[in-house]
Amino acid sequence: QVQLAESGGGSVQAGGSLRLSCAASGFRYVTYRMGWFRQVPGKEREGVAAVDSRGPSSYADSVKGRFTISQDGAKNTLYLQMNSLKPEDTAMYYCAAAPWWGASLQRVDYSIWGQGTQVTVSS
Repeated sequence: QVQLAESGGGSVQAGGSLRLSCAASGFRYVTYRMGWFRQVPGKEREGVAAVDSRGPSSYADSVKGRFTISQDGAKNTLYLQMNSLKPEDTAMYYCAAAPWWGASLQRVDYSIWGQGTQVTVSS
């Protein structure tokens, strides 16, 4: 059974940086996509960044140039480096995975989810 565990969230001032990690246990897919999503209360969960096992990545327009998704296959860990954080980046951040191609930012394209880690950016 695949499990995803996020860490690295916290509180930071605007302009600061955080790095989120997502440790995947029981993850033996050769073909996969993994992504980061975020959600604030009362809003839909939105895709932030994604990557697939072939390497290509995709980003939401709102984070391009500020966030970087990466993966360490040896550690089965996905990362999200977040720089130049803004108050509007405040949200619960979730890691997600699925055994298919394509660095999708669509929630429906993912079947495995972590519990989330809170990111709060103050002005």
